[in-house]
Amino acid sequence: MSDTLSPACPAIAAAATLAWRVKPGTLPRFFPLCQQGFFVKVPKSGSIRTILCHDLGLSPDYLEGRIQTIFLNGKPVDDVDAAIVGAGDTLALSAAMPGLVGATMRRGGYLAGFRAGISHRDPDQAIQGGECLVQLKLFNLVTEELGPFFLEQGLGIKAAVLELFLHHQPDDFWAGVLAANLNGEDLDPQALQSVPWPPGETLVYLKVLASPD
Repeated sequence: MSDTLSPACPAIAAAATLAWRVKPGTLPRFFPLCQQGFFVKVPKSGSIRTILCHDLGLSPDYLEGRIQTIFLNGKPVDDVDAAIVGAGDTLALSAAMPGLVGATMRRGGYLAGFRAGISHRDPDQAIQGGECLVQLKLFNLVTEELGPFFLEQGLGIKAAVLELFLHHQPDDFWAGVLAANLNGEDLDPQALQSVPWPPGETLVYLKVLASPD
């Protein structure tokens, strides 16, 4: 995917910064965080195409060829140029899903008319200036292809989500972690299970880099 992506937006201001270095086989263990939802910062609100291609660096070919199903705040989207993403919105991205449900939810598909009642309608929404946080969720092949990029560039995770994730990792997960750094200080990775993470909706800025084989 290196030829389809450019560097993401600047780091999110967060209560803590956590950087990992892991064995390549351990990186997919972080993909559930990408599916559950993470936050990225964009310069301003904009169309889905602008957010994904201009701000986050996906290639137009990848958007058109791979991302076949898009949900904006839970509603399927057909027109990526008309639907506007703003602060606090949630954008879910998926490759083609199987079966009748997948064909119905596919953007611009011939069965899209069957979901007219739940499809995203394009309100008369003006683009707002100023940086904003957008939540992304990645599914199926999109998770495998874009997850490593976003994890390496850095993303925002709710502290409560991260804490729960860490507490549920088995021994073989920790064996795949080569190093961890919290707020600029190196520490034993397993010590992260006892860190007093900030409560509630507070974000932790997370970066995960897979070392070469």
